[in-house]
Amino acid sequence: MPTVLIVDDEPDIREVIRFALEDAGFRVLEAGHAEDARRLMGAETLNLLVLDWMLPGRSGLELAQQIKQSPKTRTLPIIMVSARGEEEDRIRGLDTGADDYVTKPFSPRELVARVNAVLRRAKPGDAADVIEIGGLAIDNISHRVKADGNQIDMAPTEYRLLHFLMTHSDRAFTRSQLLDQVWGDQVYVEERTVDVHVRRLRKAMEATGHDRLLQTVRGVGYRLSDKT
Repeated sequence: MPTVLIVDDEPDIREVIRFALEDAGFRVLEAGHAEDARRLMGAETLNLLVLDWMLPGRSGLELAQQIKQSPKTRTLPIIMVSARGEEEDRIRGLDTGADDYVTKPFSPRELVARVNAVLRRAKPGDAADVIEIGGLAIDNISHRVKADGNQIDMAPTEYRLLHFLMTHSDRAFTRSQLLDQVWGDQVYVEERTVDVHVRRLRKAMEATGHDRLLQTVRGVGYRLSDKT
């Protein structure tokens, strides 16, 4: 029985989400603010976090950033919920490392579907724990990227994009396909978002010259390959 922690300062919203998740077979824990959430994360084994952006004291955005920066919790999937529905807000939420972004008000049934989708994507696949292409290595256990032995720091979204491309090397993907595979088909962001993160990923690899591996395929999209 997967365990989901709901972090929201509104008891009525927590209750609605809890009923929907429990009806779908989940074990549900609740927290009203970030400190309660941190305490529960230290005491419980969680499978997913449903996190409200606007919390008293420390915001959900700050909490998500801390979770993704900690080696102990960085792999914990997060679905961020918020009344802030503008595209820039969704991009900002996803850039913190959130796996999905849901705008209030939302259907409890839709949220359950998104929880299931995120958990399916979070399951370990058949890919090797460490993949190396052209001197660039990604370790999906430690969540580290190294170029010729030197560590490269990058944001969670760029990491997920790089991991997908490296596990599907030499294949060209359209922007739409990358959105579905990296952001999820339930996340509503524009295709130009992919271009923004590709530029950031190239910038992160530029110092070691490995940005050459991330290739633009004219009329299609992008691929990662050590072949010219």
